[in-house]
Amino acid sequence: MYSILLATHSLLRWIVLTSLLYSIFLAYRGWLLKKPYTKVDDLARSVTTTIVHIQLVIGVWLYCISPVVHYFLHNFSEGVHNRQIRFFGMEHITMMVIAVTALTIGSSKARRKSVDHEKFKTMAIWFTIAVLIILTSIPWSFSPLTSRPNFRPF
Repeated sequence: MYSILLATHSLLRWIVLTSLLYSIFLAYRGWLLKKPYTKVDDLARSVTTTIVHIQLVIGVWLYCISPVVHYFLHNFSEGVHNRQIRFFGMEHITMMVIAVTALTIGSSKARRKSVDHEKFKTMAIWFTIAVLIILTSIPWSFSPLTSRPNFRPF
């Protein structure tokens, strides 16, 4: 079960990033070019938020069954001094929850705005904050903090 969840979580990151970058593109385009907020824009906002929430649920599930996290929680004084263990036991989940919270706030605020320009602006700002946090908190294959493969096999 663990390896399937890990591979799914790894694969879903690409869908999260793609949908998030697309939504950010639409938000900045609509904001800067003063476009009308259409059903496509709203669908992109909604789908992106849903995909990110699905990724969060899988991530929390993975966190609960991860042997790395288990080690971190049961050997905290040692684990907190090991960069790889600390990253997955504390840093990754904390930053991702903050990113999902920012994205959710932005999505909710944008949905409630009555002026198209404000919807786009709100989405652009909050989604950009979320994607920056996400990009810095993913264990990329080239990351100096911790390195994991960009694609995991099932």
